[in-house]
Amino acid sequence: MITLVPALRFVTLNLGDRIATPPPPGRGISPAAMLYSPSPRQCTNSRWQQNIHNSSSTGKSMESIINYFAHIPSRDRSLILAGGIALFWLLESAQPLFRLPYRKWRHAALNLFFTLTTIIINFSLATLLLRTSNWTVENGWGLLSALSGLPVVWWTLTGLLGLDLIAAYAVHWVQHRTRPLWRFHLIHHTDTCVDTTTANRHHPGESVIRFLATLIAVAILGAPMWMIMMYQALSVVTSQFNHANIQLPARLDRLLSLVIVTPNMHHIHHHQYLPQTDTNYGNIFAIWDRPFGTFTTMRQADIRYGIDTYPQEREHSHLLTLLAIPFQPYRPPTTGPTAGTTQSR
Repeated sequence: MITLVPALRFVTLNLGDRIATPPPPGRGISPAAMLYSPSPRQCTNSRWQQNIHNSSSTGKSMESIINYFAHIPSRDRSLILAGGIALFWLLESAQPLFRLPYRKWRHAALNLFFTLTTIIINFSLATLLLRTSNWTVENGWGLLSALSGLPVVWWTLTGLLGLDLIAAYAVHWVQHRTRPLWRFHLIHHTDTCVDTTTANRHHPGESVIRFLATLIAVAILGAPMWMIMMYQALSVVTSQFNHANIQLPARLDRLLSLVIVTPNMHHIHHHQYLPQTDTNYGNIFAIWDRPFGTFTTMRQADIRYGIDTYPQEREHSHLLTLLAIPFQPYRPPTTGPTAGTTQSR
């Protein structure tokens, strides 16, 4: 991890310096998964903005929040990414769920390499996201335009839920059900020592897939750039949180997991055998898995991280091998001791 910090700082600050000066009102900043991109003009004459100025003190507070995410400084974006990793790194070091048999710094370096590739890919494609968002807002396109008469708090929550459903839960489910997409996604599941750095362990091919899913979500919803920035900030932190090698008290976890995805809930998704691997797809909000029938529970002590088709260390812990996995012959999943199923992709 130490060797990658300067590189990450270069990406987050040097690329971010292109938008370091806060843009004037009416301009937005691409989130590109919190990944620091230029800032074309964002339309500002929507009905929901008029509702803010005519609303209560709650609406005024929302106006401040919206303005913050519309002009979020490069420094803050960097702190959200690096600060989240640092916070959960310390927590899992102090009170780990599992005493994982690994070299933590070396493990982090591999996962942070994939974080860097995600930054580069999203930065390169950010203009597509900006243009899509601008076009939908300017032309009154999308679900959010139809719902613009809602109070701004509920309107924002609707947008965040929609982004989470389409750009996270739905694409995640499809990746597990579609063999070509699974080939890229399984790199995330090959990690046998899941911790907070695993959150960003995505093959470059998957980063492109996830970006396209976000693009589709923005087009369907007509989400403005500040909302995408808000969603990406929440996504970064909650993903680091629910991958962290920590365990919440059972009662607290039960309460929190009714709303957000907790570590206890998401760790099950990283169990190496079916059917658990194909459950608990949620990213930020935990509400999707239950109605769609993909929620399950499991004793944390019974979880075995990794993926059954790549059990050898040389297959899941070396960079070049991981990059090559999507292009190798397909390996069907096996049935594990707790799977109780023969389903396959």
